[in-house]
This record gives sequence, C-alpha cells and structure tokens, in this order.
Amino acid sequence: MKVVFMGTPDFAVGTLEEIVKAGHEVAAVVTQPDKPKGRGKTLMPTPVKEAALKYAIPVYQPLKVRAEEFVKVLEGIAPDIIVVAAFGQIISKEILELPKYGCINVHASLLPAYRGAAPIQWAVINGDKESGVTIMQMDEGLDTGDMISRIVVPLAKDETGGSLFDKLAQAGAELLVQTLPSIFDGTATREKQPEESPTPYAAMISKKMGLLDFSKNAEELERLVRGLDPWPSAFTFINGKTLKVWKSSVLEKQAQEAPGTVIAADKGGIQVACGQKVLVLHEVQLEGKKRMEADAFLRGYQLKPGDMFRDSRE
Repeated sequence: MKVVFMGTPDFAVGTLEEIVKAGHEVAAVVTQPDKPKGRGKTLMPTPVKEAALKYAIPVYQPLKVRAEEFVKVLEGIAPDIIVVAAFGQIISKEILELPKYGCINVHASLLPAYRGAAPIQWAVINGDKESGVTIMQMDEGLDTGDMISRIVVPLAKDETGGSLFDKLAQAGAELLVQTLPSIFDGTATREKQPEESPTPYAAMISKKMGLLDFSKNAEELERLVRGLDPWPSAFTFINGKTLKVWKSSVLEKQAQEAPGTVIAADKGGIQVACGQKVLVLHEVQLEGKKRMEADAFLRGYQLKPGDMFRDSRE
C-alpha cells in the first residue's frame, strides 16, 4: 500500500520509522517548513524531515497543506492512505477524501478525552492516572473522528511531560503498524465518539503557563512542574531574576506564612508556602545558570526564611 505520512515533531518520528520497517511504501513525507533557530537564525529541519531524508523519502513542506497547488501534488502521488501524527496543520475535506482508506491520525490521548494540541502535558498537569494513544479515522472535526484502536499507558507518580511523550510516541508507533493491516483488509472496527469530551480542550501550551501561582494548592503546582518539563518549564521570580523549577514535592503541612514565602532553605530543598500545603523545590535553575540541586544552588545563592518569590521581575 502507498502511504503518505504527515508529521512534524519528535513524537511522529517513531511512527514513520515503524511504517518503513513494516515494509509499507512511504511515497512522501509532508512536514512543516524549516524554522530559524539560534542567534544565527539558521534554518533547522523538522525531526520528521531528518528521519525521512535518512530513508531517502521525498519530503514536501507546504506553508498550507490545503493550498490548491499542493492538493494537486497529493493527487499526483495518489496515496492509498495518509497517516497523520502531530502534523500541525488543519487538513481539508478534499485531502481527507483523497485516499482510498482516508486519513488516519495517531492521537496521544484516550479519545474522546483531551482533544486538541497538547494532550500529553495536560494529562500530567491534571493528575491523570493513565493516558494512551488512539488511532482514529479523521473527519472535518477536531479529533472527533471514529476510533479504530486504542492502547492504555499508565502514568508513573513522577511522570513528566517529557517522559510521557516518549512512552506515547513508542506506543503510538507500535499501535499504528498493528492497526494498518485491519484497515487495509476491511476488518477494522470503528467506534463513533460522543459529541462531548469528558475533559476540557487540550489547548496549546505557552511559556506564560509556567508561572507558579503560590496561592494555589502545592499539589497542583507540583503537577504543573512535571507537566511542563522539559518545555516550557515552570518558573518564578526572585530578586528580579527568573528561577526555573524542574523538580519539586509536596510537604503535607499548612504554612502560616503568605503564599510565595520561603519557609526553609537547606539540603532538603526550598520550602515555599502555598495556598494549601507547602511546595518543596528540589531542582532549580537561576537565569543564566545551569540546572542544579537545591543544595548546590543554595551554596551560591543566599536564600533565607522570609524571602519571597514573586510573580514578576518587579
């Protein structure tokens, strides 16, 4: 069967590689345009483009996949199926209906939960016990198509956005190649999704989301720290400088101090008063410095009880 693969980030690379290893003909890879990075603004290929070039697969990078001229390119390729994994563009009805077997999406959640752009991070932030991957038949809605297969992946107590990303990328790649034969031979079963999702829309993650609001419950903040690791990271401000927080824990006591106040700072970590309970910072990174354990940080930065973490540089 002739496959066109659409994907962009690291999450999609494993799926592309598994399709190739399974012996399917990947006629083309469609990915986002190269983006400038670093001080020199050097154009960097997407992870999926790098993988495609390794396998000598033709790569297309349209600004708009829905553009008439690119739809004609797809018509010329005449794929039997289009597989989509974290592509990053809306796919038009014209493209959805182009292949014989339609467009299949590898979505990193147990649909109908977490429709949207960032299901992985939100599962950690919300404290879910499990996540997973759903292979679905794409329609014109946003992650609303019929479900074909699913796999459940439990979350560890110390799960981060990054570690869950890796787990789901692997699970999704394996599930996709297991599912393709049933799609091709007509034995795949399809289950319609309910109109309403049991979770809020998994909106795209932004840097500003990482600002720690210590008036909240420490448990909520600890999940936020893990969910936003490795990007964009949780952070606060101390004496006008950004302090990223990479690892934390919850101390089961209620502080009398105002939220954001340092209660203690020693080898055990930096204890910070919250609206409920206490957040202990174990690994931090001061602006312009490397990540380090709280003990090492405190040897070079004087922090004492009564100091305050702020919500801005002021």
